[in-house]
Amino acid sequence: MTLLLDDGAQQFFDWLRTEHFPPERNHLAAHVTLFHALPGERLEEVSADIGAAAERSPFDVRVTGVRFLGRGVAYALDAPELTVLRDRLAATWGPWLTRQDQQRHSPHVTVQNKVDPAVARALYDRLSADFVPYAVRARGLGLWRYLGGPWALVAESPFR
Repeated sequence: MTLLLDDGAQQFFDWLRTEHFPPERNHLAAHVTLFHALPGERLEEVSADIGAAAERSPFDVRVTGVRFLGRGVAYALDAPELTVLRDRLAATWGPWLTRQDQQRHSPHVTVQNKVDPAVARALYDRLSADFVPYAVRARGLGLWRYLGGPWALVAESPFR
């Protein structure tokens, strides 16, 4: 499950990902993962919960900095509304969540990964040199199905 961002932010992060992510590993658009693995056999319940969570107004998400990942680079995000939304879903889905999804959530958009650390450090240095925090708009929630590399969109639930 992902947070959907406004078109301008999505295009910017997609462009960075296209430029800096190894092409043979870049199977999907830039994204903000909220949950990595939800049970497919509970698709109806999950979809209903996501639809209910999307019954809210769009909100701003702060892009707070550039994060060095060791072998990649991401943009760190922060929004109290996002924390509350995800925490509520995590409480509802608690018994189904993987260990990864039970951990503290740290929202981000990865624009580079699986590269040599020196390459990642160079991009991190370049992107963070003139970085100024800014806001993007969260426009909804996305539910995806993993297809062994690429992902297929199952449903979009726009905020009202």
